[in-house]
Amino acid sequence: MDGDVGLLSPVSASPAVAALTGDRAVLAAILAVESGWASVLEKAGLAPAGSAAVVASAADVDRYDVAGIAVRAQGGANPVIPLLADLRTEVNALDAEHVGAVRAVHTSLTSQDVLDSALMLLARNAVSALLADVRGITTALASLAEHHADTLCVGRSLTQHSLPFTFGLKAAQWFHGLAAAARRLEAVELPLQTGGAAGTLAAGTVLTRDSVDTPFDLSGNLAAHLGLAATPGPWHTNRLAVTSLGDALAGVTDALGKIASDVLFLSRPEVAELAEPRAAGRGVSSAMPQKQNPVLSVLVRSAALQAPYLAAQLHLAAANFNDERPDGAWHSEWPAFRQLLRLALGSAGHLRELAEGLRVFPDAMRRNLGLSGPLLLSEGVSAAVAPLLDALPAEENAGAAAGRTGKQQLQSVVDRTLEVPAAEQSGTYRRLLREAVPASALSDERLEELLDPASYLGQAAEISRRILAAFPEFGGSGGPTPADPTEDTPIQTDLNGVSRG
Repeated sequence: MDGDVGLLSPVSASPAVAALTGDRAVLAAILAVESGWASVLEKAGLAPAGSAAVVASAADVDRYDVAGIAVRAQGGANPVIPLLADLRTEVNALDAEHVGAVRAVHTSLTSQDVLDSALMLLARNAVSALLADVRGITTALASLAEHHADTLCVGRSLTQHSLPFTFGLKAAQWFHGLAAAARRLEAVELPLQTGGAAGTLAAGTVLTRDSVDTPFDLSGNLAAHLGLAATPGPWHTNRLAVTSLGDALAGVTDALGKIASDVLFLSRPEVAELAEPRAAGRGVSSAMPQKQNPVLSVLVRSAALQAPYLAAQLHLAAANFNDERPDGAWHSEWPAFRQLLRLALGSAGHLRELAEGLRVFPDAMRRNLGLSGPLLLSEGVSAAVAPLLDALPAEENAGAAAGRTGKQQLQSVVDRTLEVPAAEQSGTYRRLLREAVPASALSDERLEELLDPASYLGQAAEISRRILAAFPEFGGSGGPTPADPTEDTPIQTDLNGVSRG
């Protein structure tokens, strides 16, 4: 029987992702819950001495036919039921001392307890790996932000050139989005589930009738054993734990997708400000030998386009968890939950390689910045020069004599400039601006200062510094370091990092 190896989901087709989220990982998590429960019961004196060791030996995933269990799961609508039958068989076979270890298997639990807890355990392991990759990404982005604090580029809004910008600030904004999303993911609690058949702990109450421990003590001990969060009560039909994790995972893929979308645009040949790290055999076309496709960004963007719908599926399920244990809604949760983990893990791995090896081309950034010429500075020019025009006596200001404010006169300069071909706009704007503003109000030297892109960056450096300083746990620091003033031009950077083939 063929398994799903991710042929149509290349973003997550990775041995590392499969090891954390594949069917074997799910089965291993279920077995870990059952084994952990046996240990808790034995320590509480509620299972025969020696039973935990037998169950632990039986809880080896290699002993089980994953594909067979999947098929048999149709009989009870979940994989725990057929696995329990096999687990009990293995426990009895391994119980050479006849300690009665099978009595420790699943006692007082229900299948939803085990599968909910197992999926939280699966998520804990996957999120830990995901955050490790995220920290690799944010560390690389922080380095880019610091190194390119003074690397000029053009800001774009609504697809058009807007104002002078820095690549350092762009990298800092990438860092900000991802670090904030990761901090939110870290804060999500992953709780244990031990409610019993209907969420009343009735069987657990019977089990602990003659014990010093209560069902709540057993639950807390299992949570500690598995590294999950203890809860005040069962949450069979309260799915906030699941939807909170889904939302946080979608938030991480959103942030990764934003970076990928920017890289896709900025690596177009006609833009050529960035390029992905190269690797043998990657980015190839089946028909065009010359192409170098930005496939890392393509894969990450594909994940970002899928994740929101999966998070929505979790909410749809949560809103339809009827009764004390649901029919169908719970079952619809599992594939969306796991696919979210897969997409987040896969896209973070690809984005880490991209961020650590991103190639940056400051000369191309400066070239593109120059396409709009001094028109790009018209906002700053208007703010500085309009008051000067308004303050001129009428005899020195023909526009004022015609009843136009300084701002209106400068807008007219822009409008007239935009009427000429793009190649002529730079010279035209300078000439019309010089004609509109007498030298008595604005010297040539001051005019050139106003038309220097580096003079109109606002608080770009301070914004970057504040962003990086706000997330020290994700590689942020005090902020950007100014470029060496002895450099004639910004350097071309190739920050190569660890390859995650």
